[in-house]
Amino acid sequence: MPAPDLIQQLDALLPQTQCRQCGFAACLPYAEAMADGTAGANQCPPGGDDGARALAALLGVPYTPVDTRFGPLKPPAVALIDESHCIGCALCIKACPVDAIVGAAKLMHTVIATDCTGCELCVPPCPVDCIVMTPATPSDEDARRSAAQAAKKHFEARAARLAQQRAIAEASAAQKAAAARKQAAVQRAIERARSEPALIDPFRQQFSTLAAFAVAVDQIGRHIARQQGELEQLFHHINDALVIA
Repeated sequence: MPAPDLIQQLDALLPQTQCRQCGFAACLPYAEAMADGTAGANQCPPGGDDGARALAALLGVPYTPVDTRFGPLKPPAVALIDESHCIGCALCIKACPVDAIVGAAKLMHTVIATDCTGCELCVPPCPVDCIVMTPATPSDEDARRSAAQAAKKHFEARAARLAQQRAIAEASAAQKAAAARKQAAVQRAIERARSEPALIDPFRQQFSTLAAFAVAVDQIGRHIARQQGELEQLFHHINDALVIA
């Protein structure tokens, strides 16, 4: 199992474009694959040959130039949306791995150039081809490192947000499924009872017996009350007779 420190060091050398050209979903999985020996140090076109050389040195393996099968070497670029043709479909927003595109559904979108990593993932989904890649402002090594760190934070924040949204959606779906199962079970029980009257007849008979018993008790109570009233009247008559005597 590769050391976590090595993975972190490899990940720190990557440009953090999160472009997936290396064959992995993000820069960190690629770093993990390099650390365990299942990926080469020359699979990152955005990092260029200088990046491949630095990765090979850290891994202690011979340097080889970037394998262009993973993509051609290009100068740094950023996405630009032709806002006059944007239809606000929001597909580019969903595709951007670092939340560098802002806008609302059916409204114009725009790219935050300082946050764009040039991954080009927003280009294919655009149904009106209004996104083009333009040359990025040249920067020195320190600026590139700083931009890579910022991109990594944006990527991780987005991943955490999407994971939370998935968890909430899954919990909601589970609750709805549980409620649906309970409702279905109740419905099956009702349908079974309707199709098999013998199942509910004993309960109906018992209920009828209890109802009749309750009526009888009520009638007895009323009879006792009447008898008590008559006895009280008789007692008063006797008492009056004794007083007169």
